[in-house]
Amino acid sequence: MAYSEKLAERITELLKPQKKLVIKKMFGGICYMLKDKMITGIVEDKLMIRCARKDYDSLLEKPHASVMTFTGRPMRGFLYVAPEGIRTDKQLQKWLDVGIEFAYKSPPKKKRLNDIIVHC
Repeated sequence: MAYSEKLAERITELLKPQKKLVIKKMFGGICYMLKDKMITGIVEDKLMIRCARKDYDSLLEKPHASVMTFTGRPMRGFLYVAPEGIRTDKQLQKWLDVGIEFAYKSPPKKKRLNDIIVHC
């Protein structure tokens, strides 16, 4: 599954001011991470945005936003934004700000047992 490289270039440029931004190719697309949290990504030509669960329903009411069903089921806290909703950098930045806010307001990820390294 290909993703829009033009959209990736726009996102990368707009996210340049973010410290410690991580860009990963995943699931045939690309995602952007801050503070170990996925904030946005691209699936084909759609923008994927991570949002706080409390904001999910109100964000779904915005034009061009839809439920993310990447796995075949709705994924609460993840939205798709159609290309028509991110034509300008101003529109795109508003959506990116949703993902950035998610990363900075979410609690840190809990370490899994297999993530802990013990030195003997």
